[in-house]
Amino acid sequence: MAKANWDDSWAVWAFSPSISAIVVTLLVSLSLPILLHYYLYRKSVPKQLPTILLLGPSGGGKTSLLTSFSNGEPSVTHTSQAPQTALCQLPTGYNSYEDRFRSENDNAPRNRPKFLILDTPGHGKLRHHAVNALKTSTALKGLVFVVDSAAVSSAAGLTEAAEYLHDVLLLLQKKHTQGKTSKTEATSVLVAANKQDVFTSLPAGILKTRLEEEIAKVRTTRSKGLMDSGVGMEDDAGGVDEEQNWLGEYGSSRFDFAQMEEHGIEVRIAGGNVKGDGAQKGDVREWWVWVGDNL
Repeated sequence: MAKANWDDSWAVWAFSPSISAIVVTLLVSLSLPILLHYYLYRKSVPKQLPTILLLGPSGGGKTSLLTSFSNGEPSVTHTSQAPQTALCQLPTGYNSYEDRFRSENDNAPRNRPKFLILDTPGHGKLRHHAVNALKTSTALKGLVFVVDSAAVSSAAGLTEAAEYLHDVLLLLQKKHTQGKTSKTEATSVLVAANKQDVFTSLPAGILKTRLEEEIAKVRTTRSKGLMDSGVGMEDDAGGVDEEQNWLGEYGSSRFDFAQMEEHGIEVRIAGGNVKGDGAQKGDVREWWVWVGDNL
């Protein structure tokens, strides 16, 4: 009987023209759609993990790096014929982007974000997988261009790496230029100079200089090819503008990676080696630091 009286009094209050009833009704009517939308959004749109793209010439050690990042140590691998993805997590001892300003004396738990790493084949006929990933990925946080720092000590190896890297950077440059009307974030590129433990390998600093010099030659050759073929001479007829196909500072006789910053591309070169020699383990510490800075 008491419960029925309470229900009647609540109903009378709810439908009365009192200020308190009006305020409560207004709060419920405004907050309920927001809470419902938030619940449905969280249920229907799962958070997309950030992605790191691996690319580079064949034999550089991309798949070994994939297994090292995902399993903690490299596994026996074979030449990739198709893209493959692995789930990874930032190891203890490395700072993520959110923790970059934290004091070393701060003992609070560090952020260890998970991410996906996408390995793409390096063979010339299969590099379209990397191009598709660059064009379609919506959660791309950075690119790791893996090169065999011993193989690029030869002229052929250096030219192959420089041509591939030139094309990747030019694609990123065009993507940034086309997206200037909207908010575009800077793209971070790591040139991972692998196999630094090999006697004939080029140190990271020398590799940087060699790649910049070779990319300048590639850029000149590509530009001359466009001029000789007549492409870009008649823009009104749908030709390709020569400036759009020029990597870095237009008209410059030399190229360096710093020129890419104007186009929203940050290039860093760091040495390491995925596989160790005998009992000695590999060294991928600088690459993990770069990953943490971009997560």
